[in-house]
Amino acid sequence: MNPLAGIRSIRELPIENKRLFLRVDFNVPLDGARITDDSRIREALPTIKHALERGARVVCASHLGRPKKGPEAKYSLEPAALRLAELLGQDVTLPEDCVGDAAEKVVFDLRGGQVCLLENLRFHAEEEKDDEAFCKALAKLADVYVDDAFGCVHRAHASVHGLAMLFRERGCGFLLEKEIDALGKIVGAPERPYVAVLGGAKVSDKIAVVESLLERVSSLVIGGAMANTFLAARGKNMQASLVETDKLALARTILEKAQAKKVDVALPVDVVVAASTAATEGQPVSVDDVPPGKMALDIGPRSVADFTRRFADAKTVFWNGPMGLFEKPAFSAGTFAVARAMADSRAFTVVGGGDSAAAVHAAGGDVASKMSHISTGGGASLELVEGKKLPGIEILRTVAT
Repeated sequence: MNPLAGIRSIRELPIENKRLFLRVDFNVPLDGARITDDSRIREALPTIKHALERGARVVCASHLGRPKKGPEAKYSLEPAALRLAELLGQDVTLPEDCVGDAAEKVVFDLRGGQVCLLENLRFHAEEEKDDEAFCKALAKLADVYVDDAFGCVHRAHASVHGLAMLFRERGCGFLLEKEIDALGKIVGAPERPYVAVLGGAKVSDKIAVVESLLERVSSLVIGGAMANTFLAARGKNMQASLVETDKLALARTILEKAQAKKVDVALPVDVVVAASTAATEGQPVSVDDVPPGKMALDIGPRSVADFTRRFADAKTVFWNGPMGLFEKPAFSAGTFAVARAMADSRAFTVVGGGDSAAAVHAAGGDVASKMSHISTGGGASLELVEGKKLPGIEILRTVAT
């Protein structure tokens, strides 16, 4: 099945001189009022520019952070509005709220080719509750609905679910379209050999995706701290390394299932160890000889060679989760080497957002540009790979009555 079946692109929607509610993901990292990474705003630009060029009156909406009790100045979207204005080269108005008189005045004053950004949707608790009355208040602001916030579509929140139901004319923006298409390829009928690389801290965070991948992959490569639990399940003494001792039985079960399904599982054969995460250097050791008091903080060079040789004849590679504490130079070599090898492969390569995307960008050179697709949503991409139907995507497939 075409993963985009039944979902209209913004290209197909009648938006000329219409008020367009555009759900974006401007949940950007901030240092005070300074945006430290504007990539989420940049990712939305193609859709916004397309809408403006067609004369739409663009009403952007997003959340930022996790405000607990109504409006909080530190979670205002004002920095995002200012940055968007810089990138577009035109004014972006920010009303003091996302619903009510203030929002309606700004929105109804918009002319074709103008844009505003509503204040933080999560200043209203009703957003996360998918509240019907809140959805109706937002719906007053627009004629057409477009979702371009992939990082939010796994949550049935008002602005990505209940609100969309209220519009006959609804669809996806270019970013969401790209995400659904790319991730759909590795869920539907991925070309084989298909190699999945999983890392990160905990097995417990990846149980569902591991179970799903075992049904599809040729090889499952496991690194990062989660590999420690699998190694411990195989009887290795990981000493001071992070090990989920309550998940050892689960790890054994996963390894047994993989063997039964004839899935090749690769675990580290050597690791880079140190006494603490604050260490500025580490030493590579065999997984059979981790010294007392030391913890594994990266995969070693032999593991890198073993992992990356699987990319040589792969047709599809999916990666989610770093191979170690890549934020520290002493423990970044494994993650960066895997990123480079994946980028240099001839496979269709998908990076599953979050820390993996950050690692690819940190790997330097043209590593990121060589990847087939780098997802903008960690949680959403994992849930899609698990085979889940995401509420913010599925609601776009139906037609309102």
